[in-house]
Amino acid sequence: MDQALITRIVEAALLAANQPLTLAQLHGLFPEEQPAPPGSVESALDHLRSACVDRGVNLVEVASGFRYQVKEDVHAWVARLWTERKTRYTRATLETLALIAYRQPITRGEIEQVRGVAVNSHTIQALEEREWIRVVGHRDVPGRPALFGTTRTFLDYFGLKRLEDLPPLSELKDIGELEPQLFLDNAPVPAGLPAPDGSGDSAAAAGDDGAQRSSDPEFPHHENDEGAASSTHGQASSEQNP
Repeated sequence: MDQALITRIVEAALLAANQPLTLAQLHGLFPEEQPAPPGSVESALDHLRSACVDRGVNLVEVASGFRYQVKEDVHAWVARLWTERKTRYTRATLETLALIAYRQPITRGEIEQVRGVAVNSHTIQALEEREWIRVVGHRDVPGRPALFGTTRTFLDYFGLKRLEDLPPLSELKDIGELEPQLFLDNAPVPAGLPAPDGSGDSAAAAGDDGAQRSSDPEFPHHENDEGAASSTHGQASSEQNP
């Protein structure tokens, strides 16, 4: 099997898939009796990545594998394909997510100690339902509180390959800078996730005053969300390299 055909097969698989594909999955496209030569799939990925220079998409590797995603300079036009209502997260939700991402594993009590206010159970529950966080263990202290960490879904959503790709805290002025990537597929946005949008607005700042209340019914307003006000603005999906 020649390299040109292998490259076409890999490209077609990436375009057809509604989720990132790992190297193992790409190698699995070829039958055992006619496997892809060693290094040929990797060469195909390198060729496809280079071929994106003058195209409207990039081939990137995220936590769950490889995928095509729309480039930032054309994202605003492509995002018009999505018309779902936009979502803006509460300050409490963003602060909680940021603390888990940067200080994991971390308990709810430790999050409350840093933030200085109680963490509403709806915030943790909503993040878990979105599969952005999960319980990774329990602290060996009385009560054995749950330890929270982020998931591959979190990394995929924000276009990251690994936690080390998160921008340094010293450079993170606004958690909204971690904008979700716009996937190149026809699959619907996973349930509960904010739809891609081309408005250019970023999420509410983790440290901003007068944080916004989410328009998402799964993020109801509570006293512990520090008096957030309602908003219909949402996170913009764009190509970003933290």
